[in-house]
Amino acid sequence: MTEQELRKKLELLKTEHRDLDAAIAALTDAARGTASPDMLQIARLKKRKLRLRDQIAILEDTLLPDIIA
Repeated sequence: MTEQELRKKLELLKTEHRDLDAAIAALTDAARGTASPDMLQIARLKKRKLRLRDQIAILEDTLLPDIIA
């Protein structure tokens, strides 16, 4: 992949990560008003969010390698 393609993929992953964060917050807020929140769905979204964070970190390391001066 070219650097431009990696940057585009990175932005898409960051956008999806933010969207998941908003979805988790909405489900959590909605769950407060009900007797049985959908904890399974919330847990799945959180796991997906963690996987995205790992992918984001890998891409960022690829784009910005550590250079010891």
